[in-house]
Amino acid sequence: MTSPEIASLSWGQMKVKGCSTTYKDCKVWPGGSRTWDWRETGTNHSPGVQPADLEEVVKKGVKTLVIGRGMSEALQVPLSTVEYLKKNGIDVVVLQTEKAVAEYNSLVAQGVKVGGVFHSTC
Repeated sequence: MTSPEIASLSWGQMKVKGCSTTYKDCKVWPGGSRTWDWRETGTNHSPGVQPADLEEVVKKGVKTLVIGRGMSEALQVPLSTVEYLKKNGIDVVVLQTEKAVAEYNSLVAQGVKVGGVFHSTC
């Protein structure tokens, strides 16, 4: 199963190829995507992305996980979150969201089993 390509990104809006939903923030993995609702885990810009935000994507068996920190990189990614991914044998890429989407789509095109979490505003 392949990861879906991110079809478009603009401030506050993301489209995933093959999905009719427009996301503000989203999670993607091989074979699927859904809204990334920060309220589920109590996530805020600081301290930022928590392992609980990533568990669902990790359980899909990804080899690489791309984190988009927002258009202005306001979303933090603590070292503990990076260590959680590495402990699970997952390569992690943390970038500004436009760069993160480009990297994610490049990995999809290469056939990598990649997942991502992307913040599309600040």
